Amino acid sequence: MSLTWREGEPPPLPGPQGLREWLRVACRGVPAVLVLLLGVILILPLRGVERLFHGRRRPWTGPHVQIVCRLVLICLGIGWQRHGTPMRGPGAVVANHSSWLDILVLNAAMPVFFVSKSEVATWPGINILTRVTDTHFVTRDPRLARAQAAEFAARIRAGHRLLFFPEGTSTDGRRVLPFKATLFEGFLNPDLPAGLAIQPVSALYEAPTGRDPRFYGWWSDMDLAPHLLTVLAAKRQGRAVVRLHQPVPVAGQNRKSLSAACHLAISSDFRRLDMGL
Repeated sequence: MSLTWREGEPPPLPGPQGLREWLRVACRGVPAVLVLLLGVILILPLRGVERLFHGRRRPWTGPHVQIVCRLVLICLGIGWQRHGTPMRGPGAVVANHSSWLDILVLNAAMPVFFVSKSEVATWPGINILTRVTDTHFVTRDPRLARAQAAEFAARIRAGHRLLFFPEGTSTDGRRVLPFKATLFEGFLNPDLPAGLAIQPVSALYEAPTGRDPRFYGWWSDMDLAPHLLTVLAAKRQGRAVVRLHQPVPVAGQNRKSLSAACHLAISSDFRRLDMGL
C-alpha cells in the first residue's frame, strides 16, 4: 500500500478496561495464538511432503490454512459466513480491504495467497501470517518488473489463487474506494493460461451491537496493538460476511474494463449495506 486512506476520524481505541475485559482478551487471544502456532508447526512438514508429490501446487496446505483461519475466528468469537462458490479453473481473486482481519476472513472463505507490498514482510505478528500463508510479495521497482511478472505467471500456472487488494489501501470497512486499474495489467500477460478469470470477493463486517459501525476497520494511522486489544476486549463480537461473485473472464478485456467489472460487483454489496439490506 503506497497510499494510506485517511478520511474521517477513526473511532477511539480504548483497549481493555479493567480485569473483566483483560480476561476476555486472554480467553480469546490465547486459544487463537495456540491454534496459529499449531497450524504453523503442522504446515511445515505437510508442505515438505506436498512438494514431493505436487511440486509448486498447494492442494493440501491451502485447505489446511483455510481450516486454521476458521478455527481462529471461532476462538476470537467473530461470526463468519460465506455466500457463493469459489471459482474453478485458472485465475485470481480481488477483494476490498478493511482490516488485518481480512487475512483470516478471506483465507477462511477459500484457499488464497495474498499479494502484498514487500514491507509487510517486516511487520511483527502480521509477517508470521503472511509467511505461513505463502504471501506473494511485490517490490515497486521498475528494474524488477519483468522478473516479478514471470513469478506471478508461474504461480498462476501452478494453480495458486493470488488475491489482490486493488484499492491499494485499507478503509473503515463501510465503502469501496476506486480500484487502481494498473494492478490488473498483470492479468493480461500472454504467458498466463487460457481461460483465465478473476473472481471479485466482498468482505463485509458487522460491528457488535452498540459499537461504531467501523469497529473492525483498520485504517489511517491506527496502531495494530490497540486495535487488536480493543477487538478482543469487546463484550460481544460481530460477524464477517464474505460474498464470492461470478468470475470475470479476462479474454477480450483490458485493464480498465477488468477493474470496472470487479469494482461494480464488489461495490454493489456496499450499496446494499448503506440501504440496510
